[in-house]
Amino acid sequence: MIHTVYFWLQPGLDSAARENFVQGAKALVAAPTVQHCFVGAPAPTPKRDVTDHSFDYSLHLHFATVADHDAYQVDPVHLKFVEEQAAKFATVKVLDTLL
Repeated sequence: MIHTVYFWLQPGLDSAARENFVQGAKALVAAPTVQHCFVGAPAPTPKRDVTDHSFDYSLHLHFATVADHDAYQVDPVHLKFVEEQAAKFATVKVLDTLL
């Protein structure tokens, strides 16, 4: 499955705080059930009615099973990320896809 999380960060965060967020998100690959981890900002694709460029970062985690995802949710690596980064979140949206 793919666990996709879109983050809109608090306005006014400086570049150091943003880089700290990105590094924290990339560190999620250390959770034992995470197979792949991708973190990025919106691509500079053309504006279209169906394209949303409003988010600051997206996180894409791949898991072998839903059970692996569920284990990740309570894994210390994930809990540490949330604890350290949550104050930077303005809005978070999660989209989970079963392959």
